[in-house]
Amino acid sequence: MVREQYTTTTPGTSLERPKNEYVYKIGIYGWRKRCLYLFVLLLLIILVVNFSLTIWILKVMWFSPTGMGHLRVTKEGLRLEGESEFLFPLYAKEIHSRVDSSLLLQSTHNVTVNARNSNGEVTGRLNVGPKMVEFHGQQFQINSKDGKPLFTVDENEVVIGTDKLRVTGPEGALFEHSVETPLVKAEAFKQLRLESPTRSLSMDAPRGINIKAQAGNIEALSQMDIKLHSSDGVLLLDAETVRLPKLPEGTRGGSGISQGLYEICVCPDGKLYLSVAGIGSTCQEYSRVCQ
Repeated sequence: MVREQYTTTTPGTSLERPKNEYVYKIGIYGWRKRCLYLFVLLLLIILVVNFSLTIWILKVMWFSPTGMGHLRVTKEGLRLEGESEFLFPLYAKEIHSRVDSSLLLQSTHNVTVNARNSNGEVTGRLNVGPKMVEFHGQQFQINSKDGKPLFTVDENEVVIGTDKLRVTGPEGALFEHSVETPLVKAEAFKQLRLESPTRSLSMDAPRGINIKAQAGNIEALSQMDIKLHSSDGVLLLDAETVRLPKLPEGTRGGSGISQGLYEICVCPDGKLYLSVAGIGSTCQEYSRVCQ
């Protein structure tokens, strides 16, 4: 322990103070001092290197007060100029291009756009692949610039909202089921052909069917029979000449023998009726049909 000496004196006397036996030195000396300086120097070097790397990163990444590189932060959101590559999914509310350029989405495999609800479930998906374009959703609709539906597809029906549907394929259009339309028309100077190769062809309308050829003929070909039937009205053939070139001709037989043949007769109003064939004309005998 350090022992301290105390000396008492009376006034008028002077005594010499004893010398201190122990001297305390304050500070770091020796190897500790050198290690401290070395540590401070190392920290200074690390600080300079970090500051240099920070400046280099800011310069390489083009950091600025308004954004980073071609990415700018505006009041309306983020603005990205030039081509960009996204390695992970991109989530955005709205994506649009500049006024004077188009928006291009490109991928080496496919481009998929998903729409999700508040629970994170996918409610709609558009997948553009190398071989096909797929859409998954409850309804697919294409609108015009005025907002008019042009093409609508759902599980129940396909609706085409345009004034005209044009099929330009050389084989025409193939429908496996019924088609409902107010008008079927061929292109100018082209033929219109309605055909059912293996089944029947039926045309139904509640208020009438109008078949018209303004500059050509109308042909109806069938392997079996062609039937024209009207339940309530009449069958009207309005033409200058009505020809039946392949009607069978009977042979001359005995008197009163009709051989199961009939004569076609015409009323003054154009109505056709049959009369039993005879040696001469029998139309007069059955003319009561015209009354």
